[in-house]
Parts: sequence; structure tokens; C-alpha cells
Amino acid sequence: MAVLCVRLQNTTHNDANIDTLHATVAEFINVCAEEQIKYAPDMMADLCGSYADLLVAGSCAMRGIEVVSSAIRKTQESPLHLTSIHAHLVHLCLVSKCFKPALKFMDVDIMDISKERGSYDVKHFLLYYYYGGMIYTAIKNYDRAQYFFRVCISTPALAVSHIMLEAFKKYILVSLILEGKIGRIPKYASLVVTRFIKPLSQVYWDLGTAFGTNCPDKVCSVINKNQETFGRDQNMGLVKQCLSALYKKNIQRLTRTFLTLSLADVANRVQLSTPQEAQKYILNMIDDGEIHASINQRDGMVVFLDNPEKYNSPTMMAHLDKEMQLCMEVERRLQAMEEEIVVNPQYVQKVLGPQDDEGPTPSSAQSTSFSIVSSM
Repeated sequence: MAVLCVRLQNTTHNDANIDTLHATVAEFINVCAEEQIKYAPDMMADLCGSYADLLVAGSCAMRGIEVVSSAIRKTQESPLHLTSIHAHLVHLCLVSKCFKPALKFMDVDIMDISKERGSYDVKHFLLYYYYGGMIYTAIKNYDRAQYFFRVCISTPALAVSHIMLEAFKKYILVSLILEGKIGRIPKYASLVVTRFIKPLSQVYWDLGTAFGTNCPDKVCSVINKNQETFGRDQNMGLVKQCLSALYKKNIQRLTRTFLTLSLADVANRVQLSTPQEAQKYILNMIDDGEIHASINQRDGMVVFLDNPEKYNSPTMMAHLDKEMQLCMEVERRLQAMEEEIVVNPQYVQKVLGPQDDEGPTPSSAQSTSFSIVSSM
């Protein structure tokens, strides 16, 4: 493994023997013993990192997706285990635009982190959630994308990293698309993040402020004014989706006021250019289940309807049962984590505080035992 790491680090993507090296790395990862790999997760991580960098440089990222996926499965202690190799896999899938292999790992909520060399490089943690958020954004799973970006910006930090800053910019845009407003920075985020990340992304805050006015003209003005910045950040596609989301939001607001409107009135109130464009938006929203309406093509009238869901169908009951099972599983995991923390020597020492060699006095022992019971 060490020899392969050195070879990968000293090889370029246009080397004459690059195909042989690719085949050697793939064969090694496929045939290596899983029991032995678990004793050297750091070396396997270095191997996969160098291999992924070589694939990206050679514009053949898709070639290594299955190989790196196999390395993760052999390194993981459980499916809930996050390794630094996850970041390399998600990067390969993002570059190759082949998202499905990464989703198999990303759809599983992480409960533990690999301790490579006795610790875990926060860079790989941030990159996993940043790249993962970009993949979920690409497939329009905005709820999951927002969660990944939120984890990235709320990671404990002493300074705002460039990864966190870029994640926060996308967090704002995804929040506008999903919720129609700028998502709040979690209270548990580091103070340095809440203090300095806003001035570093003022353009995106201006876009969110304009979005909150529900006026497409103001949003377009901010977009045109900062088009170069959005393009340099490679966020112009998301910015355009925010404008589209604003039109949809304004159409949804009409459903709370009117029962019937003409397509021309909808276009005028939402500030769309033509009734045909308004019809296109309404049809797309009906297909996505965002509104319930029908269009009379003969007279060009739109009738807004109530939600037909009665919440008594077998499909809805199955969905509710699935959500309840998920909540019960989360409760079991939290209880197991709490029990593990309570018996942790560092936690017990923190609760008890400094003790004399003679041992605590009866009164102090009673108070500290009460503290432990209360914390449980």
C-alpha cells in the first residue's frame, strides 16, 4: 500500500504507464483483506486521495468511482461511519456528474467519524458536506442540500475557511429556493462564523433582502448589478433558480386570495411577460404538487383548488408509519449516545471537578452525585 501511495504521488495524468497504475490500484483495493485494511485506515485514505487527485487531473473521474466505493466499504466499521475517503468519492461523482453511487452513502445519516492517525482532518469533513450539498442541489433535493450546507457552516472553527464561505453562499441560495427566505445560521455555530461570514458574502445577503420584498424587478436589479460576482462564484445557475422560485412564490400567494383568475391577470400580478409564461409556471407547479389548480384553455381562466389529500389513504398511512419509525430510531440512537457519554471518564471528571487526594467530603460527594443524576 505504501509503495502504491508513493507511485501515485510521483505520477502525472499524462504518464505513459498511467493505465497500468490505474489497473494496479483497482486490483489492490478489490483483493485486499478487509481485516487488515481496518488496521491502516490512514494509509488507505492517503492512497484513495492520491488516486482521486490523479483521476480528476486526467479528466477520467468516473473510472475510479467503483474502486473508491469499494475502499469505503472495506474501511468503514459500519454504514453510519464517515471516513475521509467519502470526500474523495463525492468529489469524483460531482466532477463526473454521476451522482447515484455517492447517494448510496450520502443518504445514510452519519453517527461516527473515523479516527485516522488518532484524529480526523476537518478539511475532509467540510469537503464531504460541501460536495454533498452540491450534488443534492444538482438533483434538486433542496431540503437535503440545505442540511449538508448547514452542517458545513456550523462545524466548530477558529476561523472562517474558504470551504465554509462557499458553502454559506450556496446555503443562502438554496434557502431562498426552498423556504423563500435566508436560512438562519444555527445558534451552535462558532462565534467567529456568525461574526465574519456575513460581511464576506454581502452580495448574497443583498439578494436575499431583495427576494424578501417579493418584487422580481428588485431581484433582477441585484442580479444584473452583481452578475460578475455570481459568475465568478459559479452560482449563476442557482441565482436564476432563485428568480424562478420568486415567481412561484408569488403565484402561491395568489392562491390564498383568489379562487379564479385569468392567465393575463396572473402574469400581470406576478410580473411575468406573457400569459403563456404564466401558464407554463402554473402547469409545472401543478405537476410538482406545489399548488392545486386547473386551467380552462377555452377562456384562459385558472381555478385554484383545495388540497385533495384527505390523509386517510394507505399510502399516507405508510408514509406516517415510516416517519414514526425514523423518529423512534433517532431516539434510540440519542439514548445510546447519552449512555456512552455518561460513562466517559472525561465527562465524569468534568462533572465531578478537581478532587483532593483524600477524596471528596460527604457534602461535596452528595452534590456531585446529584449533578450526575441530573445530567442523566
